This record gives sequence, C-alpha cells and structure tokens, in this order.
Amino acid sequence: MARALHHNSKRSGRRFETLNCASIPSELMESELFGHVRGSFSGAIRDHTGKFEIANGGTLFLDEIGDMDSRLQAKMLRVLQEGVIEKIGSHDAIQTDVRIISATNKDLQRMIADGQFREDLYHRIKVFEIHIPPLRDRKEDIKPLAEYFLSEWAQHYNKKLIRISPQALNVLLSYDWPGNVRELKNVIQKTAIFSDEATVSTQTVLNAIENEFLSNSLPPP
Repeated sequence: MARALHHNSKRSGRRFETLNCASIPSELMESELFGHVRGSFSGAIRDHTGKFEIANGGTLFLDEIGDMDSRLQAKMLRVLQEGVIEKIGSHDAIQTDVRIISATNKDLQRMIADGQFREDLYHRIKVFEIHIPPLRDRKEDIKPLAEYFLSEWAQHYNKKLIRISPQALNVLLSYDWPGNVRELKNVIQKTAIFSDEATVSTQTVLNAIENEFLSNSLPPP
C-alpha cells in the first residue's frame, strides 16, 4: 500500500525508503533515520547518510512505528514539525522534505493511555488514516495475490506453474490467514517448491499451509 501511494503520487520520481522500527535495535535506529558522522560513537568509522536525507523529496515508510523507542519518538516529533534533521555527532541542520507513511498493528491509542506512545507524535503522524483489513476480511484479494505470487516464484525456481486448480483455490479461500499477505506469500513459495505439475493441486496447497503452520509453531532454537 505504501509503495502504491508513493508510485501514484507527484513524488514517484524520487526515492522510496523503508525502515522497520521493530527490527533494528533502538540504539541504532537514530543513526538509520538521521545518519551520523565519523567518530561520533564507537564503531562509527565513516559518515553514514540516514533515511531522511536519502528520501529527501520522496517518501519514507516507517513500518511497525508502535515499536519505536520513546526517546526517539521525541526526536521524530521535532523532525516532523520542523523538517530539519541533525546527524549524530554534528550540529549542522539539514533541511528535508519527506513524506512519512507509517504502519502498525498495535493499538496506539491504548499505548498512549499506558504511557508507551507520545500523544503529540500520534496526532502528527495521523493526518490521514488508512485501515487495511486483515486478509481474512478481504477474501476477494486472495486469488489475484496468489496468482501473482505463483508467477513470481515459478520464475524464481524456473518451474512451469501455470495456474492454481479451482479446488486448491477453494482451500486458500477457506483459510483464515492469521499471518495475512506475508503468510500467503510464504505458502505460495512453498507451493511452488513442492509442485511438479503445471497446475497446482489441492494436496500441494494443503502441504504448504501445514508446513508454514508448523514452521511458525516451533519454539526458537
């Protein structure tokens, strides 16, 4: 959705950058966002350009913004209000023009009530809200998404997979997809690996779903 918004906007000719706030340690997140200069901290052996500067004139997608550290939330608020960043270790102000698209699967209003998310930052990022329903509530998207992913993985694995059988498609439509589109993509990837025929069978899809479920249920090593 974020990519679609970017590519259909007047900023489409500029950079589209992404950053997952849940996958990067909080101590490194500031550098990823704003950059740093050489020698500003241990291990900073060269200058680093942050996402805001790279995406200047374009779009920065902040995924899982509900996981952002509270200290960094305050810095983000200032940047969004003033459009100015400072690299770690530098006092030089860099003017930026970046459109922010953020996403989260958390209840930010509850987090505000619990003191886990800044209310002022919440109102700053919630200029326009788009609610994307879970895949189980928009089953009409499953068929085109599955066919797209099948074509993608068939090309990747050099397989002649032409279509998903109607019976196999019914299996996909009847599943609840707790992992949403990411889970569907993983299942279709496994389907492409398991398939030996041009038409994907029901059993192959069932095996792929079971394999995905088991891989997500195993305890970490």
